[in-house]
Amino acid sequence: MTSPTGEIYRVDWIPGTDVLHGTCHCGAEHTAEDPIEMWEWMLAHPEGHQPRGQESRGNRP
Repeated sequence: MTSPTGEIYRVDWIPGTDVLHGTCHCGAEHTAEDPIEMWEWMLAHPEGHQPRGQESRGNRP
């Protein structure tokens, strides 16, 4: 077993929609309908997003 990294990724489903809301361990947030897109965005850290508190693009262009 490997040791924990301390990185927490969270994905919530927005009830009544097909939308997922993800929060990266750095605090950046992203929404997507495709779960694969969501995980690719999270695992590409830090490409495509910035930590909360900085000017953020939110979603990929």
